[in-house]
Amino acid sequence: MKKTFFLLCAAVLISSCNKKDTTVAENTDKQFDAYKEYFVDELWKLSPEWASSQGFHKYDSVLIVPNSANDKRVLGFAKVQLDSMGNYNLEQLSDHNKTDYYMMKNLLEGFVFSINELKSSEWDPSGYNVSGSFAQILNGSYDSLDNRLRNFNIKMNNIPAYYEAAKQNVKNPTREHTDLAIAQNLGGISVFETDLKTALDKSTLSQIEKVEILTKSKVAIKAIQDYASWLQKLENKTPRSFRLGKDLYARKFDLDIQSGYNAEEIYQKAISQKKELHEKMYVLADKLWSKYLGNTPKPSDKLVLIRQVIDEISLQHTTPEKFQSEIEKQIPELTAYVKEKDLLYIDPSKPLVVRKEPDYMAGVAGASISAPGPYDKNANTYYNVGSLSGWSKEESESYLREYNDYILQILNIHEAIPGHYTQLVYSNQSPSIIKAILGNGAMIEGWAVYTEKMMLESGYKNSDEMWLMYYKWNLRTVCNTILDNSVHTREMTKEQGIGLLTREAFQQTAEAEGKWKRVTLSQVQLCSYFTGYTEIYDFREELKSKQGSAFNLKQFHEKFLSYGSAPVKYIKELMLKDEK
Repeated sequence: MKKTFFLLCAAVLISSCNKKDTTVAENTDKQFDAYKEYFVDELWKLSPEWASSQGFHKYDSVLIVPNSANDKRVLGFAKVQLDSMGNYNLEQLSDHNKTDYYMMKNLLEGFVFSINELKSSEWDPSGYNVSGSFAQILNGSYDSLDNRLRNFNIKMNNIPAYYEAAKQNVKNPTREHTDLAIAQNLGGISVFETDLKTALDKSTLSQIEKVEILTKSKVAIKAIQDYASWLQKLENKTPRSFRLGKDLYARKFDLDIQSGYNAEEIYQKAISQKKELHEKMYVLADKLWSKYLGNTPKPSDKLVLIRQVIDEISLQHTTPEKFQSEIEKQIPELTAYVKEKDLLYIDPSKPLVVRKEPDYMAGVAGASISAPGPYDKNANTYYNVGSLSGWSKEESESYLREYNDYILQILNIHEAIPGHYTQLVYSNQSPSIIKAILGNGAMIEGWAVYTEKMMLESGYKNSDEMWLMYYKWNLRTVCNTILDNSVHTREMTKEQGIGLLTREAFQQTAEAEGKWKRVTLSQVQLCSYFTGYTEIYDFREELKSKQGSAFNLKQFHEKFLSYGSAPVKYIKELMLKDEK
């Protein structure tokens, strides 16, 4: 009886402790949820343009002047928030809130790294460009045109001070970023000329307001032109190298990618994957040789053989005039296929608009997605397509061979359906605002790359040609990582970089030249594709192995996407915990 009584008391005590622990955890979660709301609002005050891009328009009329006082403000914010977060017991937070905690902490540490260590504000003049945020106001549909134009008007007040601060900040810039800054800022003037006038004509503002706005726009245009002119005349005999260096690169990789791998580990994986892809491509190219090259003797060099078959297939492509319309035509076809195969749900109420790439975005990538934020979920998602107007016949032909009839379809899978567009729609539905706004680039890009292979595995346009071209496209993802790491940490020359892309990744010269330009203007981002894809694909295969016949592809996709744009390592952790 004594033993029974003791066990009963122990059970009551344990139950009481469990209830107490549960209550404490629930209270901690509620407190942290309230703190997150405060955190996000303070974040938006710090970065109104970021807020606008996410669909939060309370601070649309504010243009932050990027001076030293603002740097101190950002560093102060980071210190205060890191101190505040230190008051929360991680063990008492839910798994979802733990992930939010890690993502918030990573953001704050990124702010400190950017200002104190990376210091890109000194060597990257392209970081100063107001056109994009003003264009968002004109292109938005979240408020009446008149109200948006009034915010536009107030926001213009700080443009002269903004560019004066930029001039004070820029010291020893790289040549590459200087050229980009000049081109993009001058290109962005169209926002304050053509786009603004078009919007004013459609508005019901009084004549007095219209005159005031147009007068300010001339001041804004002059400030932009003066900045570009200042950069053109800047004496910079020993410009900083665009190469980041091993230490800064490794640190930036950890903060930007948030992977289970470090920079060196993912580089070595890419080297290994390149070799595997070459073997698969050789088998297909050898099989297709007679179909495309008849009795022509086969070269002994495997890479040369692959290249010759690819070159023949690449002759099948659209024209410069039809490039955008061809993309538009394929979107409903991809949507219908995903629905037919029941791969995942695509919300038909979220519009996707294919458009010519705006001038202020020109100079880095040929195709991209501009998605609305979580506060503006029903706004248009734009598929930005680079224009080929003004290109020479040779340049256009080279570009279109790269984006031939096969690869153009893979590009559309990546950028639109079921890639970026689809994932970002899901991300906006995430119950966590943190996971939506602090989107992890490796997860976002990795998902888009993952869908390319997933679609082909499901049977999409199944043929030897499509698989060969897919491997070529996937090789681009792999070589992005090799190129980025090699350029920034291994002193790879332009000749070596172009050689890697043209000989080993079978890219056209125009594409290789564009990628070289991109790697000189960005750091680490090119690794996000392969890193995220590797983590997602490997995780899927792990689950398939564990679940066997119970594994459901659609359920995996929708469950994976339901966690928002969190780093893959955290999504994996949450899904495995739910699995148990």
